[in-house]
Amino acid sequence: MKKSLLIVSLLAVALAACTKKEEPVVVAPEPTPVVETAPVAPEAPVAGTPEAADAAAVASEAASVAADAAAVASSAASTAASAAAEAVPAK
Repeated sequence: MKKSLLIVSLLAVALAACTKKEEPVVVAPEPTPVVETAPVAPEAPVAGTPEAADAAAVASEAASVAADAAAVASSAASTAASAAAEAVPAK
């Protein structure tokens, strides 16, 4: 009698364990390796060639335009600061 009770209780425990719903296992996909390549710079013109002279002239003109723009911006900022200073009443 004791053996059959033991067998029945073991079967009940086994059946109870089998009926539990398990959480689904989520498997994340393996990340793909990211291969970064350095950007390839265009070849610079060789010194002493017409292309190099043209590139130097363009760079010089761009620098001149940038300097002129900086001077205009500085002047505008100075004018704006003067106007703001005049607008504030003295204490």
